[in-house]
Amino acid sequence: MAKNEAATVANRHYDVVVAPVITEKSTLLSENNAVVFKVAGDATKPEIKAAVEALFGVTVKAVNTLIQKGKVKRWKGKPYKRNDVKKAIVTLAEGQSIDVTTGI
Repeated sequence: MAKNEAATVANRHYDVVVAPVITEKSTLLSENNAVVFKVAGDATKPEIKAAVEALFGVTVKAVNTLIQKGKVKRWKGKPYKRNDVKKAIVTLAEGQSIDVTTGI
């Protein structure tokens, strides 16, 4: 049973980290050893830290999270609301880096 539990934890890491965020602000944060990821809405800071360390093989110093509220937009005159997105700003230890363009 231990192997099944370990495999489940590894699969959860892929569910926690959804995608990297590549914007001007996130690029500026990379100068300070920080990387921004879209994460699952129910992910906690310890789960995010464990997932990033397991997937990328780096040491995480801190994790800050935020929830970007969805905008109200219009399509063919009818309003709709975009989904909320949870983001995590992951600060890495000195000398560590992640190349988000290569993927996992």
